Amino acid sequence: MKAMILAAGLGKRMRPLTDHCPKPLLPVAGKPLIVHHLERLKRAGIDEVVINVSYRAEQIMAALGDGSAFQLRIHWSLEKTPLETGGGIQKALPLLGEAPFLLVNGDVWCDYTPPASRLQGNDLAHLVLVDNPSHHPSGDFGLIDGRVAPANHTRLTFAGISLLHPDLLADQPPGEFALAPLLKHAMTSNLVSGEHYSGHWVDVGTPERLNDLEHYLLAAQ
Repeated sequence: MKAMILAAGLGKRMRPLTDHCPKPLLPVAGKPLIVHHLERLKRAGIDEVVINVSYRAEQIMAALGDGSAFQLRIHWSLEKTPLETGGGIQKALPLLGEAPFLLVNGDVWCDYTPPASRLQGNDLAHLVLVDNPSHHPSGDFGLIDGRVAPANHTRLTFAGISLLHPDLLADQPPGEFALAPLLKHAMTSNLVSGEHYSGHWVDVGTPERLNDLEHYLLAAQ
């Protein structure tokens, strides 16, 4: 199974840290945030990773190269301007192939990688959901008996980690678009499974949360 890391965002919420450094390269516990992802993917048995880049793309590509330093093969999907989640994945599909793949948001940290076997049957997606953080108390989706629904009286937060089948985006024209509406449409057809992960997860979206993650990882060493 291949993996894709979404790393093309502008990192506006991280300013001023991202004024001169793209968010994936911001250091946490002695290494760039995106390197934590690469090392975790390698431990999970993944050998090929697609990374989409746009803002300060040349810095990210120079830092990671072809992935050999991490015993991985990195394929780059360059976007002239960020295409959002859906558009970025759609552009990268020729690099990902026709098999399901693991998708990871570049601005989260989590010590869990779902196995490929979690995406079963005709499902188009399998989502990892976590407890709602204080900055997102209303959550995103409901989870009932392993199936994900757009709305429910008890909602969890999408962790930014999922298994996707390329067919989810097959009919989309090139350009900028979000992934969430496609997921919600698939949910209405009962084509999205999910799981509740209760371990440590961080949306590394602000300098404060980056600092909190730094302290957490250093304390765990």
